[in-house]
Amino acid sequence: MLDFDDLLLLTAAVIEEHRWVADELRARYRHFVVDEYQDVNPLQQRLLEAWVGERDSLCVVGDANQTIYSFTGASPRYLLEFPRRFPEAQVVRLVRDYRSTPQVVALANGLIARAGTVGDSARTPGAVPVASRREPLKLVAQRPDGPVPVFAERDSEPEEAVAVTRRIRALMDAGVAASEVAVLYRVNAQSEAYETAIAAAGIPYLVRGGERFFDRPEVGEAIRLLRAAVRSAEGDRPEGLTAQVADVLAAVGWRAGDPPSGSGAERERWENLAALARLADDMAAADPGAGLDRFVADLADRAAHQHIPTVEGVTLASLHAAKGLEWDAVFLVGLVEGTLPIIHAQTPAQIEEERRLLYVGITRAREHLTLSWALARNEGGRRSRRPSRFLDGLMPRSGASAGGQARSGAAGSGPGEPVGGGQRSRNRAAVRCRVCGRPLAGPAARVGRCDDCPGDVDQALFDRLRAWRSTRAKEQGAPAYVVFTDATLMAIAERRPTSVPELVSIPGIGQAKLDRYGEDVLALVDGRELPESAPSQSTG
Repeated sequence: MLDFDDLLLLTAAVIEEHRWVADELRARYRHFVVDEYQDVNPLQQRLLEAWVGERDSLCVVGDANQTIYSFTGASPRYLLEFPRRFPEAQVVRLVRDYRSTPQVVALANGLIARAGTVGDSARTPGAVPVASRREPLKLVAQRPDGPVPVFAERDSEPEEAVAVTRRIRALMDAGVAASEVAVLYRVNAQSEAYETAIAAAGIPYLVRGGERFFDRPEVGEAIRLLRAAVRSAEGDRPEGLTAQVADVLAAVGWRAGDPPSGSGAERERWENLAALARLADDMAAADPGAGLDRFVADLADRAAHQHIPTVEGVTLASLHAAKGLEWDAVFLVGLVEGTLPIIHAQTPAQIEEERRLLYVGITRAREHLTLSWALARNEGGRRSRRPSRFLDGLMPRSGASAGGQARSGAAGSGPGEPVGGGQRSRNRAAVRCRVCGRPLAGPAARVGRCDDCPGDVDQALFDRLRAWRSTRAKEQGAPAYVVFTDATLMAIAERRPTSVPELVSIPGIGQAKLDRYGEDVLALVDGRELPESAPSQSTG
C-alpha cells in the first residue's frame, strides 16, 4: 500500500537511479507547465527536476501572495528563485485583475502591502519585516467601480450570523443568485452559527470541503438509475430529455419546484439533484434531440474531470477550501485575534501565511465584500475579543466603532450605514504589558506581559493546571486548548488569583469558562485537592 507522497518519492527515485527510465520519460514528455507553483513542496520539486533533467523547456505560474499550504511543506521560494535558477527565463508579471472591482482589489493590495510592518511586528516578537525581502505583487483592477467593502462589528457570533444572513437576503432580493454568495471562515467549526441562521431564514446553502459533488450518495444513486434507464427498453417514458430525467429523479424522492423547508442537509440533497435536472434542461435547450444516453455520457465526462454543475445555494467554506473559486458576494466572518491569525500561529512566517489566507479570501469577491467579527462568542458574553490585526490600517478611520455598526470603505473613508444592533460606544483599551506597558496581542496578551519581560510563574502550579486541563479535556472529548490555552494557564500560574474578580481579569477567561472551570482553578491555586473526576461547579 502506497500513499501519494510515496508514489512521488518512488517515481523520482526510479528516474534518478535508472538511466533508461529517465531517457524514456524525457523523450516522451519534453515541455512542462506547472500551475500554482507557489504551492510546490520539496518532494514535488525533486520530481519535477527529475522529469526535466538538464533541459529548460519549463513554464511555471504562481502567486507568492497565495502561498497558504505550508503545512504540506509548500514553499514560494521555488517560484521566487526561478529567475535565478534559470537566468534566461522570461518573466511575465500578470498584474491585471479581471475578477474583482477596483474597491476589492485596493483592499487586497493594502493588506499585502502591510506585510511585516511595524504594527504587525509589535504583535509578533522577533518578526522580520517581510516587505523588505521582496516587492509584493500589486494588482491592477480592470473592472468598473463597485460598492466599497463593508466592515461590521457585532456583539456576539449569533448576532454576526444573523446580520450576515440579513445581508444575504437583501442581495438575493436585489437579484444576486444564492450560488453567487459565499460565507468564508478560518476553521470549519465556525460554520455552525451560519448554518443555523441561514437555514432559519429559508435560504438554501451548501457546505464546501466535504465530499465531491459526484461522490455524494444521492448523486451517485441518481446516476446509477439514469444508466439503468438507458439500458432498459421501457416504452412508457415521458417525451423529452428534461421530463425523462425528472421521472428518474422522482425515484430518489426529488420533485421539481418543491424544495424542502427542513434542515440544511435535506435541502442540500434536494439542491444536488436539482443541479442534475438543470443540466438536462441545458442540454435539451442546446439540442432538442438529445436523449438519456447522451446525458449519461455527459455526466460521466463531467465526473471524470470534476466539472461540477452549479448548485443553487449559498456556499459555506473555509478559506483554504475557497482557493481558486470566486463569487459575486463574499462574507469574511469571524475576523478576530486568535482565529485569524489562528492562535497557534506564533512565528513571523506563520503570521504572514495567515495574512495571505485573508488575501485569498478578499480576492474571491467579484463585487460585494463584507468583513465582520464578533466581540463575544455567545449572546450576553463578555466582549473581550479584538478585531484581527490584519484589519489595522484597512478599516475606515471613523473613531471607535458602535455596537452592531457596519463601516464601509477603504482606509480614510466615512462610516457606512448601520445594519442593526445597539449604539453603545466601545472605547476598548488595548491589552498592555504589566511590566513595560507595551501593547500586547495573541498569547502575550493572555499572559499579560511581553515574552522578554521578567515574570514569576509558579511552575508547580502550572504543572498542576496542565494535568487538570488534560483530565477535563478527556472527559469532554475535546482538545486541551478548548479548556484553556497554555498562555492562559501560564497567566493563572503567574498571577495566582484568589477570587473571582482576580480570575476574570485574566484575558481568556470569560463568563462561560468561569462558570465551568472557575471553582476548580481557584481550588488549584489555593493548593486544595480536587475530588477525582469531580465536575466543575459554577462560582455563581
